[in-house]
Amino acid sequence: MNVYKILEKPLITEKSTLMQEQSNRVMFQVKRSANKLQIKEAVQKIFSVTVLDVNTMNVKPKNRRFGKHMGKTKQWKKAIVLLKAGDKIDFFEGA
Repeated sequence: MNVYKILEKPLITEKSTLMQEQSNRVMFQVKRSANKLQIKEAVQKIFSVTVLDVNTMNVKPKNRRFGKHMGKTKQWKKAIVLLKAGDKIDFFEGA
């Protein structure tokens, strides 16, 4: 699998920003078929950092109302990546 297709997008929330500042962990939305080794290789190759640990979780779909119809959000996979001390990934440089 192409490493550029494994990482779909970074997750930038209050919780993820705190984790990045306090414990040097970053969050990504990744392909559902990707495993921990593939995620580790992709982050190391794309961002040129050293990855120490990868935690993954499947986020279940939630029920949502669209007008008078009920639907569900998509199921997706979240990865929390622990970086080596001193390594950093800046998603918004200059901000």
